[in-house]
Amino acid sequence: MKKTQLYFLAFVIAAIGLGWAWYKWQVLQFPLSPREEVEVWSVEARLEFQGNGGPNKVRLQLPSRGPAAIPGFTVIDERLISRGYSEQVTKTKEGRQVEWVVRRASGRQVLYYRANVVRDSTPYLESGEPRLRTPPDLSEAQTAAIDTIFEDVKMRSADIATFAREFVREFSAEVPRDEARVLLDGLYTMEDRAQFIARALAIRSIPARVLHGLPLGEPTAFEQLQPFLQVHNGSDWISISVTSGEEGLPENFFLWTRSARDLLVVQSDKRPKVEFAVQRNLADAVAIAKRRTEVRSEGLVKYSLLGLPVEMQGVFKILLTVPIGAFVMLIMRNLIGIKTFGTFMPVLIALAFRETQIISGVILFSLVVSLGLLARFYLERLRLLLVPRLTSVLILVILLMSMISVIAHQLDLPVGLSIALFPMVIMTMTIERMSIAWDERGPGTAIKEGIGTLIIASLAYTVMTWAPLEHLVFVFPELLLVLLGITLLLGRYSGYRLTELFRFRALAAEREEALKKGPPADTDAKP
Repeated sequence: MKKTQLYFLAFVIAAIGLGWAWYKWQVLQFPLSPREEVEVWSVEARLEFQGNGGPNKVRLQLPSRGPAAIPGFTVIDERLISRGYSEQVTKTKEGRQVEWVVRRASGRQVLYYRANVVRDSTPYLESGEPRLRTPPDLSEAQTAAIDTIFEDVKMRSADIATFAREFVREFSAEVPRDEARVLLDGLYTMEDRAQFIARALAIRSIPARVLHGLPLGEPTAFEQLQPFLQVHNGSDWISISVTSGEEGLPENFFLWTRSARDLLVVQSDKRPKVEFAVQRNLADAVAIAKRRTEVRSEGLVKYSLLGLPVEMQGVFKILLTVPIGAFVMLIMRNLIGIKTFGTFMPVLIALAFRETQIISGVILFSLVVSLGLLARFYLERLRLLLVPRLTSVLILVILLMSMISVIAHQLDLPVGLSIALFPMVIMTMTIERMSIAWDERGPGTAIKEGIGTLIIASLAYTVMTWAPLEHLVFVFPELLLVLLGITLLLGRYSGYRLTELFRFRALAAEREEALKKGPPADTDAKP
C-alpha cells in the first residue's frame, strides 16, 4: 500500500472517531469530565379539589416530551401520584394531557404530577399552525374603546410584533387609560387578561395564543404558572410578556403547555386548586446524558456500552484502557527504543498492577520472577524438552505465589494476597524468555530487558488508571479510532529510536573531530 493510501485511511478513521465523539459531547451532552454534575429540576404540580361522592374525572395539561419538544429543556422522567384513580396520558395536536378517573370520590382529594427536567441544547422546533382565535363578545362601548386603542397602537407600531407589544402595554400600564379600563372590566387575573388579548387580536386578523410556564431558578413552592402571549408575524411566533409588554421569555423559562384548553378541569369541583413547586438538585452528568438520549432515541443507548448491565460495564471500563497501554508500549519501543520481553506482556502486567498497586506489584513480580528464574536455571541442567520445562516452571510459579501469599498473610501484609492476580502463564513465559536471553545474550541484556518490561508496565499502568482517561475511552470509545489512525501512521516509521541516538553519539563525535582535522596527508604522493 502506498503512503498516500495509508495517510488517507488514517485520516478517515481518525475523522470518524473525532466526529462521533464531538456529536456525543455537543449534541447528546455527554461530559468530558468523570465527576461532572449537571442541574436537575424537580417540578411538581399539586392538585386539590373536593369530591361529591360520585364518579369523578380530572384532566390536567402536561409538558411535552420528546426531542426538541420544550425550548431549552427536556423532561427525562415523570410520575403520576394518585390513590385509587386510574390514569391515562394522551397526546393531541395542542400538547399532552393526563386524565384521572375514579368511580367514587368524596371529600378532599389531592393528586400529584412530578417531572425531572434538565437542560437541552437541541434546537427547538416550533410547532403549531397559526390560526385566529374567536373574537370576544363586546358591547357597543367596548367596541368603540377597542377601536380607539387599535388606531392609537397602529400609529406607534411598524409590524405585527410591535403592534401586539404596544397593544399589551395598553393593558399592563400602572394607570390604564379609560378605554382600557372599560375592556378590563371583569378581567381579574393575568390569565383572563392574556386570553382576552389573544382573542382581541383576532379582530385585526393577528394569530395569537397563550402559553404557560414557570422559571426554573431557586427552589420555590406554591407557585402558579405564568401566562405569556405569542403572536405570529407570518414566519415565527413572537413571545410577549403580559405584565410588561416586553418581547422574549424569561431566562430558564420552562414551557408547561400552549394548549388553548383549561389547565385543570375537575368534574366534581368548579374551582379546583393547582400549585407548583420547583426543587433544584445536582446529578451525575453521565446518567443524565444517558437518560436524555433515551428520550430522544432509545436505540442510541440500547446499542451502546451504556446499555450493558452494570457488571459488564465495569469489565469494559478496564478492557477499553488496554489499547491505551498498548499505544504507550508502541511509543516506548518504536520511538524511544526500550526493549521488553514479548510484545504485549507489559500491558498484561500493567493490568495486574491495577489490583496490586504499582509499588507492591513491582516488588512481588520481581520476587516471583527472580525465584522462578533460579528454578529455571536448575531445570536447564536436567535437559528437559520445551513443553515439560514450561509446565514445570508454571507449577513452580503457582507454588511460589501460594507461598508468598501465605507468608504475607502471616506477617499481616494483605497486599501480598493480590499476587494471585498476576497472569500465571505470562509470568511463566517471562521467566522462560529471560532465561533464554540470559543464555544467548548474557545476563546484562536479560536484566536490561526485564527492567524495560517493568518500566513500560509501570508507565502503562499510570496512564491506564488515570481517571479522566478511563472516563473518556468508556463514554467516548470512538476515540480509540483516533488512536488507531495514529498507530497506522507510526506503523511506517523506520527511523532512529531515541536510545540509538545516544548509542551512536560517540561515532558522531569522532566524525566531527575528524572533519575538524581535515583530510589525511598523502605520504605516497610524488614531488
